[in-house]
Amino acid sequence: MIDASGHADHLCAYFIRRTILEQSKRAHVGHIGSALSIADIIAALYGEILDISDPDDPGRDRLILSKGHAALALYAALHGRGWIDDATLATFCGDASLLGVHPEHDLRGVDFSTGSLGHGLSIAAGAALAARLSGVARRTFAILSDAECDEGSTWEAVMFAAHHRLSSLIVVVDMNGQQALGYTKDVLSLAPLIDRWRAFGWDAVEVEGHDRAALTRAIGGFDTSSGSPHVVLARTTFGRGVSYMEGKIKWHYWPMSDDEYRQALAENEELGCEQRSSAL
Repeated sequence: MIDASGHADHLCAYFIRRTILEQSKRAHVGHIGSALSIADIIAALYGEILDISDPDDPGRDRLILSKGHAALALYAALHGRGWIDDATLATFCGDASLLGVHPEHDLRGVDFSTGSLGHGLSIAAGAALAARLSGVARRTFAILSDAECDEGSTWEAVMFAAHHRLSSLIVVVDMNGQQALGYTKDVLSLAPLIDRWRAFGWDAVEVEGHDRAALTRAIGGFDTSSGSPHVVLARTTFGRGVSYMEGKIKWHYWPMSDDEYRQALAENEELGCEQRSSAL
């Protein structure tokens, strides 16, 4: 995809989605819909928001992908930033690869390993507190799934962060409305989720999760030097950009056939063209 200035934007959602589709098909694995739903969130973070010029800089912003099964979206951004090369990306899910279905901190650009849901926010709160105690101004970001809000450990971390007024902590909740075995409203309804976060003392806003500009504005408006921790509740579509995946539970795990892959690539091209036209 070419941006409005005529240059290839390898951190746009189009390239991230394409990488997700290409690598999941090559490895013949699932978790495709979960990764597609955060493509715009990852694009906004790595393209505009995160202060990370070098993933080895100790003063950099930190990011924890708590919904670790969406790691392909993260790998696509690390590739777009030039921190992993084509050959490394092509090892996804291969023997001895550092690019597993869930991210591992041994991979350059991954700050923390994540796996079981419900743990990422605890790690993020600890990282934010560590920054304060060290006198470092860096911010800590965590991407959660809405299903993780079913977890008691998540709400323990929510209370801890609010109690310590960890203003440098920013959470983005991917509200795609579904999880591995059902829709969140049927498994455990927490609606309206924004009221629950606010009741626990967080600065909470809700935005369209596929609107990169809206995400950037929301996060840019936070005061990360004092006050409460912050959460962006991002309304997203599971399987975004692939019509037969959108809102379908089976695409949490299911791999693509050859015909499904070709259709997915074509629909991503179409969506990419639409997004480019709207940006001009």
